[in-house]
Amino acid sequence: MNTNQDERIAKMSFASVYPHYVAKVEKKGRTVAELHAVIQWLTGYNSDKLQTLIAAKTSFADFFQEATLHPNASLITGLVCGIRVENIENPLTQQVRYLDKLVDELAKGKSLEKIMRK
Repeated sequence: MNTNQDERIAKMSFASVYPHYVAKVEKKGRTVAELHAVIQWLTGYNSDKLQTLIAAKTSFADFFQEATLHPNASLITGLVCGIRVENIENPLTQQVRYLDKLVDELAKGKSLEKIMRK
């Protein structure tokens, strides 16, 4: 992945992507509560904190800098946009792709238990 894309991802606000996450999971019959559970598992943020970050239009760089990443996040593997998440070298880009992967898995009908790697 190139540096320009890493910078673009870092500057992008979580609030700009969040509605797409909601639409993606709801279209597949999943709930916002399930989406929040997955985000909380990865980042440690509860729903109130998520709403604060969305309202503040927090960048992904700040979103993940403040997060407490789950110790098992490194168990998230697979393809997102044709790229293996486990092979992404930029730590922030990898964390954003972890989140994308979890949202994909939720939308594909995977159980919360399987998504939240133990």
